Amino acid sequence: MKLIHLSDLHLGKNVNGYSMIEDQKYILTEILRILEEEQPDGVLIAGDVYDKSIPSAEAVELFDDFLVKLSKRHLETFIISGNHDSAERLAFGNRLMDASGIHLSPAYDGTVTPFIRSDEFGETAVYCLPFIKPAHVRRFYPDAEIASYTDAVKEAIAHMDIDPDRRNVLITHQFVTGAVRSDSEEISVGGTDNVDASVFEPFDYVALGHIHGPQNIVENRIRYCGTPLKYSFSEANHHKSVSVVELKEKGNVTVRTIPLAPKHDMKEIRGTYEELTRKDYYDNTSYRTDYMHITLTDEEDIPDAVAKLKVIYTNLMKLDYDNRRTRTQASAEGPADVERKSPLELFEDLYVMQNGTELSEEQKTFLQGMIETIWEEEK
Repeated sequence: MKLIHLSDLHLGKNVNGYSMIEDQKYILTEILRILEEEQPDGVLIAGDVYDKSIPSAEAVELFDDFLVKLSKRHLETFIISGNHDSAERLAFGNRLMDASGIHLSPAYDGTVTPFIRSDEFGETAVYCLPFIKPAHVRRFYPDAEIASYTDAVKEAIAHMDIDPDRRNVLITHQFVTGAVRSDSEEISVGGTDNVDASVFEPFDYVALGHIHGPQNIVENRIRYCGTPLKYSFSEANHHKSVSVVELKEKGNVTVRTIPLAPKHDMKEIRGTYEELTRKDYYDNTSYRTDYMHITLTDEEDIPDAVAKLKVIYTNLMKLDYDNRRTRTQASAEGPADVERKSPLELFEDLYVMQNGTELSEEQKTFLQGMIETIWEEEK
């Protein structure tokens, strides 16, 4: 059984003020071309279909068009919601769509019913587990001890009635401990969203979403396929791809990737204004149309630099300076990157400043629970 693993489409996303909708139309067309070549048995979309819980009309129309094209190719498609999606909105019409081979996972209700498919090697069960938090699972299993995301996912899996003799595939959207993050992903609250990979032991393949960089947690078994496009300059060096999963007899799973080439790449360059505006520097590159982050190393600011550079670098997204002035400012502000610290880490810093000692493990656990409770109530 051959499956195409996708995730984190983030349809409707804006990056540094630029709408990505045309880039997303282009890359979905590229994915359809790959599907024509590969002729898979199914497509797995592991959450964050949209970038917002209430997506734009353009984003909804784009996804609708993509699903129609998948259905016309008679490709069974299994879709779950991620933390950016509204599980209820994404699941609208799911029972009607089942007949067309488009399977939209409902919001978590304490049960996950697998889709059973067969081939020459026997049955494969596909389980669709949307993004869940501990509070989502406690609601249905109030007597269970669910203090963490690992506990929540473990409890959800325990109620799936998994047949160990079948090939079992799980589609889910969580942060699995050990995965490498990017700046464009949401920062966890003190690391409380970590899920231990051991909870996925019953599955032959786990199609993960949430992390933007393609990577294996356990080779050929637990994998993030990554986003089809780059959504921040922290992803500039990523090699985006489609993951192709092949399940033969029980225990025989292989994964390979097919590269994705975007309409506009995302690049970072640095140098003086004079260097970067020389014709021989930029003329034989794709910099003129790529999404660019430029760092100028001039000691003096260049008047109206953005407008001047955009004449050459049409899709200049970000401009900054690296010189004595900016390095002095950075040193004065201190090494901590406040914007990237979780609330717990910020509280820890304040506690050390005020008390001259660090929080105990008991205090950290108490604060993590309090922050998680507040965030869940606000959600």
